[in-house]
Amino acid sequence: MLDTVLLAVGPGDGDRSDQLAEAVIEVANPADATVVLAHVFTSSEYDDVLDRLEFDPDVDEIDPDAVATRHATIHDLEAVLDEHDVDYAVRGAVGEHGPTIVDLAASVGADRVVVGGRRRSPTGKAVFGSTAQEVLLSAPCPVTFVRHDDAD
Repeated sequence: MLDTVLLAVGPGDGDRSDQLAEAVIEVANPADATVVLAHVFTSSEYDDVLDRLEFDPDVDEIDPDAVATRHATIHDLEAVLDEHDVDYAVRGAVGEHGPTIVDLAASVGADRVVVGGRRRSPTGKAVFGSTAQEVLLSAPCPVTFVRHDDAD
């Protein structure tokens, strides 16, 4: 039985939020699991998002959870989960995508991780690494990989 499902998203996942939501509902809804919507930012992505979302460090309490809560991809996913009566929480984290997702999975006691990715050439994987591959190999629980079908 699943109690906690971690859905990890990053900056490139806005265009596949429907696919990710569908996958997490398929996994979590029959089990009445809580979904942890986790938005992971690298340090530079985090700084860019702070600027774009107009956080004022002198006024706003800035922590990754608050930043994730205000991110459009999280809003889209929340709307779908609300529509399907799925319980969820939002977490944000700053770090390299793969290891940070693995750490989040461990810290929230995830029974399953859902992560998206794109089909890439072997050279692309070797040169740039693969977040999904790292999560698949290192997560403390089973991982569901949602492949984004590029139309190009």
